Amino acid sequence: MRLDIEALTVEVSGARLVDEVTLSADNGRLVGLVGPNGSGKSTLLRCAYRALRPSAGAVLVDGDDLAALSTREGARRLAALPQEAAAEFDFTVAEVVAMGRLPHQRSVARASEEDRRVCAGALAQVGAAHLAGRGFLSLSGGEKQRVLIARALAQQPRVLVLDEPTNHLDIAQQLEVLALVRDSRLTVLTALHDLNLAALHCDLLYVIRAGRIVAHGPPHDVLSAELLAEVFGVRAHRVPHPESGAVQLLFDRLVVPTPTP
Repeated sequence: MRLDIEALTVEVSGARLVDEVTLSADNGRLVGLVGPNGSGKSTLLRCAYRALRPSAGAVLVDGDDLAALSTREGARRLAALPQEAAAEFDFTVAEVVAMGRLPHQRSVARASEEDRRVCAGALAQVGAAHLAGRGFLSLSGGEKQRVLIARALAQQPRVLVLDEPTNHLDIAQQLEVLALVRDSRLTVLTALHDLNLAALHCDLLYVIRAGRIVAHGPPHDVLSAELLAEVFGVRAHRVPHPESGAVQLLFDRLVVPTPTP
C-alpha cells in the first residue's frame, strides 16, 4: 500500500510549521524523514496519523484521502507509534497489544479467537511472547518499543508511521527495533534522529528544514557533505559501511572562518 503526502501545510498562530510538503512511500518501502530539531518532522507525522489536522494539503493511502475515511477504516490501513506513547496505567503487555485489535472489533464485542491469535503472533514476531503477562510499566525501554510495535502489527495495517522509534534506546535496542520495522514488510514512514541509522536502514530519505523538504532520494545520494553542512551545521566525512557498503558519517564541528577586518 502506498502513502502519499501532498502539499501539506500546517500553520499555528500565524507561524508556518510545515510548508507545502510533498512526499511518497511506495509499497513495502522504508522511508526516513530527517532534519534538525524543530524542522517540522513530528508535526508532519502527526498529520499523517491524524493526531493533527493540517491547514492545507492531504494524506493519501492508496489514493484515498485519509481524512475522508472513518476512524475505524483509517486505523485498519495505517498504524502509528508516536514519539511519546507511554501508558498511564500499568496494563499487562497482552492487554496493550490487544488494543491494536479495536479497529477490527464491534464496539461491544469481546476479543475473538482470531484476535487472540493475531496478538500472540504479533508478540512472537517481535520476540516478546515471554512478556505477555508482565506489566507494561515494568519493562525496559527496548522492551516497551517491541510491545508497541507488536500492538501496531496486531492492528494489521498496511502503512506504519513512526516518530523517532529509537529515541532513548541503547545502540543494540536501536538496531533491533529498526530490524523489526524492516522485517514487517509494511510501508513505513519514520522520523529518525540518527543519520547513520537512517542511512543504514532506509530505502529513501527526505530531508526537512524549517518545514520544507530540501532534498530527497537514496541515502547515498542525499547525505552529501554539502547538504549536511547547510542543513545540520556540521562537517561530515562519508565512509562506506564495511559489510553493507551503505554510506556512514563521521562528524566534526563546522568552523566558519572569521571575516578579515
